[in-house]
Amino acid sequence: MDHGPLQHLKRAAFILCLAPMAVLSLDAVRDRLGANPIAAIEHSTGRWALVLLLVTLSVTPLRRLTGWYWLLRFRRLFGLYAFFYTCLHVLAYVVLDEYFDWSAITRDIVRLPFMSVGFASFVLLVPLALTASNSMVRRLGSRRWQALHRLIYPIAIGGVLHYLWLVKLDRTQPELFGAILAVLLGFRVVTALGGVARRALAGRLPAGGVE
Repeated sequence: MDHGPLQHLKRAAFILCLAPMAVLSLDAVRDRLGANPIAAIEHSTGRWALVLLLVTLSVTPLRRLTGWYWLLRFRRLFGLYAFFYTCLHVLAYVVLDEYFDWSAITRDIVRLPFMSVGFASFVLLVPLALTASNSMVRRLGSRRWQALHRLIYPIAIGGVLHYLWLVKLDRTQPELFGAILAVLLGFRVVTALGGVARRALAGRLPAGGVE
């Protein structure tokens, strides 16, 4: 894709990723967050963090299926926005819900499974955000950087479990997120196994490549 259209798409993606925060802020100003505004903020930011994690994970399968390599230019943007909404989600809990009561926060993390897995996912997400730049890729080296950023898989799994274990009644949305994540991870497993099979077959072929 040409540089000009790609820049326009990146600007549009940037605005779209920021839109949920703008809508949430507007609802807060207009007092439209419902009877429990703190819960509304927590749930909204948490859902959008998960959505953007799944969008980030969808870039590679879409690129493989379509051959559109320019999609890779958007992966960092989506990943950083996922971190942004995750930070807002955590801050809403720490500041608005618990008022910096660190003993209560620690107790929740230790005793509640959905809090434990959510906290672990957040901790794992921090180094990915800190090493997202091109300069960090050069400093770490491509292989170590790629190995580090594979943490997005357990992070996404932990995020879905956090949501699933949190919800007590209607689990339709977290189960949908889980199904989407299963498809995205399954695609990677199938692709990896196909690559192994192709390499094994190539190793059995004679030099001419034909049996």
